[in-house]
Amino acid sequence: MIRHCVMLTWADGVPDDLKAKVSEELDALPGLIPEIQRYAHGPDAGLSEGNHDYCVVADFADEDAYRTYAAHGQHQRVIADHIRPILAGRTAVQYRIDG
Repeated sequence: MIRHCVMLTWADGVPDDLKAKVSEELDALPGLIPEIQRYAHGPDAGLSEGNHDYCVVADFADEDAYRTYAAHGQHQRVIADHIRPILAGRTAVQYRIDG
């Protein structure tokens, strides 16, 4: 299996409603992209200074399933319409896990 983790930092002054819209849009992706096996996301809990603002963790059966998700039109739409306009920084990693 492949686990995809992406951490996002929002630009200064982003209104809460735009951040909430990101969560709403991400909530819909597992129902639209069958390659997603597990999906979790949410804002940082604020337990440590210097953290990113938001995290998405998604699991896929294999590399091809991850690549399908990454290129999927609905995923790309969420990025283009809701994430990129409020994004200051992004960090991501994909790694293998036992299924």
